[in-house]
Amino acid sequence: MDIKLIEAEYKDLDAILKMQIEAFSELYAKYQDTETSPAKEKYEDILYRFNQPETTYYFIMADNIKVGVIRVVDCKDGITRKRISPIFVMPEYRNMGYAQQAIKEAERIHGKQHWKLDTILQEKGNLHLYEKLGYHQTGKTEQINDKMTIVYYEKD
Repeated sequence: MDIKLIEAEYKDLDAILKMQIEAFSELYAKYQDTETSPAKEKYEDILYRFNQPETTYYFIMADNIKVGVIRVVDCKDGITRKRISPIFVMPEYRNMGYAQQAIKEAERIHGKQHWKLDTILQEKGNLHLYEKLGYHQTGKTEQINDKMTIVYYEKD
């Protein structure tokens, strides 16, 4: 079950937004994070990030099926940490190792060192995934609401 990362194009933005809303809707229902949830983003938000020169959106492909998306922010300056924001796998393809493989492939493409990301502290599966891949908590957290805290990770 190998995956490939296929770089998204402008024509793919509607599909990315639709997938993102579906992928994050369960978390939105659980945490009601109206201000920060990717499930509440609009086309203009995706377009804005897509047009940033340091951003690359990739489809996570398994057997020619789009199972998810990963966005990599890489300034390619050797100073700024590369960032994953967001990564998501569609509900029917979760717990199959696709996110782990996608992160490893992003690191292969963009370099294994000097990364950062953030996730929901209450989502223990996410914490386990990132820590298994060598990311460590920075100690910084951000309380979004009474149900949800964001925790920050780095990988050197």
